[in-house]
Amino acid sequence: MSYTGGYLGKLLRVDLTTRSVRTEAIDPRLVSLLLGGRGLAAKYYYDEIPASVGALEEANKLFFFTGPLTGLPLPSTTKFQLATRSPETRRYLCSNCGGDFGPRLKMAGFDALIVEGQAADWTYLTITDGKVAFGDAGPWRGYSSTRTLEELKAAMGGGKIGALSIGPAGERLVRLSYINVDSRAFGRGGPGAVMGSKKLKGIAVRGTGKIPLADPVRAAEIQKAAVADLKVSRANHTKFGTPQYLEVINELGCMPTRNFQTAYFEGMSKIDAHAMYEHYLEKNYACYHCSVACGKTCVVREGPYAGARARTEFETIGLLGPNCGIDDFGAIIKANQLCDELGLDTISAGCAVGLAMELFERGLITTADTAGIEARFGRPEALHGLIELIAARQGIGDLLAEGMSGVREAHPEWSPYILDVKGMPPAAYDPRGFHGNGLTYGTSTRGACHNVGGWTIRAELQSGKYDRFALQGKGPLVKGLQDNRAYVDSLGMCTVVRGAVGFSDDPKGDIMKAATGYDFMPELMGIGERIYSLERVILNREGVRRKDDLLPERFTKEKLPDGPTKGRILTPQMYDVMLDEYYQVRGWDDQGVPTGETLRRLRVQELIA
Repeated sequence: MSYTGGYLGKLLRVDLTTRSVRTEAIDPRLVSLLLGGRGLAAKYYYDEIPASVGALEEANKLFFFTGPLTGLPLPSTTKFQLATRSPETRRYLCSNCGGDFGPRLKMAGFDALIVEGQAADWTYLTITDGKVAFGDAGPWRGYSSTRTLEELKAAMGGGKIGALSIGPAGERLVRLSYINVDSRAFGRGGPGAVMGSKKLKGIAVRGTGKIPLADPVRAAEIQKAAVADLKVSRANHTKFGTPQYLEVINELGCMPTRNFQTAYFEGMSKIDAHAMYEHYLEKNYACYHCSVACGKTCVVREGPYAGARARTEFETIGLLGPNCGIDDFGAIIKANQLCDELGLDTISAGCAVGLAMELFERGLITTADTAGIEARFGRPEALHGLIELIAARQGIGDLLAEGMSGVREAHPEWSPYILDVKGMPPAAYDPRGFHGNGLTYGTSTRGACHNVGGWTIRAELQSGKYDRFALQGKGPLVKGLQDNRAYVDSLGMCTVVRGAVGFSDDPKGDIMKAATGYDFMPELMGIGERIYSLERVILNREGVRRKDDLLPERFTKEKLPDGPTKGRILTPQMYDVMLDEYYQVRGWDDQGVPTGETLRRLRVQELIA
């Protein structure tokens, strides 16, 4: 199969150990089966990362893959994909990110970048079209992730550049550390620690080439129509961004509060989207070629946190706010800024702090563990201090820096208070308030993730098509959402805008033909299913079975004590109904292993032969 647009057909491989660089061709057959982005990254991971490789070992690699739409003059073609062994979950990790890096990598002539080996000293990389240079990052040690981005761009002489970096947390191999990508993030799973283990402080890329486009005239028509659609359909995203969901999730009794002990936060009116918009919003920002501009830069103008500035999102506010008992938006912005500068994922950090606060209030840890911090819910100084302890690996922070798996290994008696699936703590939704979300967490490829696992919020809480407390029917729902997300993550387009160009669970339109010259649309859901089952094969190889798809004790043993969902619980027996149905529609056996028939039907067998 040949393509006249979208793809460049080349990847760049950089070995930090030998300081060698080579270019490789990408097999067009793999493109036809896996599309790009997440799909191709999973295939290369399967081929090159055995189950025996540890996340922080030299043999682990960073696989950065763009999609066929990345960088094209179409709506929000900003996305690219990362695969690596996760320091946080100790398993396969897929992660999706915006920013300028992906488009610039394509313009530099490559569909993908693979970084392997381990540098002898702290290093940064620059890529200028087809040329790679190794720089000395020793003087940048200890720099924040944002300052490192600035240094990278200065080293490139400014201009149109994409860059990614880590902060001090990544340098210290904190398993919650993220990769800052042009102020967006590869957040979940601790990929910043993989860069830290390789002594790689950052990468910058400049590309001056053009990405081929099969039908520029039709692409321009699609872009114009999509912008008009998005102006109406995503008006709330433009005005409020993702924080628009805070109030509704709380009112429906699904907001994680005080380490998920309850699901309704009494102080929500102080930190919801309206409070943000009226008192803290500084400006909107947009990713590459995006007309929605859903990003919100917020600033604290007065009070003890005056001058704090951060790009706040729903998940960040939910986990650093209600989950830690914090109803001060200024304090949340300050915590967000600390995470960004230190290089910590805000979701995992918020869950770690919430856990520490509950342990403290139960008397299981004391000020001797917290460097004197009174680590109680609702105390902003405790939130900020615990974040700093995690990044510095000091006191209880050193244990929390090992992720939920590390905490449980050290203290199995704390299991009732530890929330994670496959080592990853949950996002800002309590599944006792809508049960399909529990199946999302349990069966997500990368752990308790609302994105990769299938965002059921619209279907269960907004559409009116599903009873949120029903069990039957959630298997097909979650499977469809997961397959949809798998192919969208492989395209290189942001999920926020996908509906405007026909990317749904029934893909329609001619955008793929205009972009690549081939009409992928009828095949996209099948490609998504193929990718998801390939990822499951990877997880099976790494030891994952049904036991790893189960939910934490708090969701299955504790009824919600108050709020709109008072008395709700998702017992193991209830969850099993959904999980059995899910395995059946997936074509997996009762232990969550794809059957031989399924692998042949989806042509995964060809990929792993």
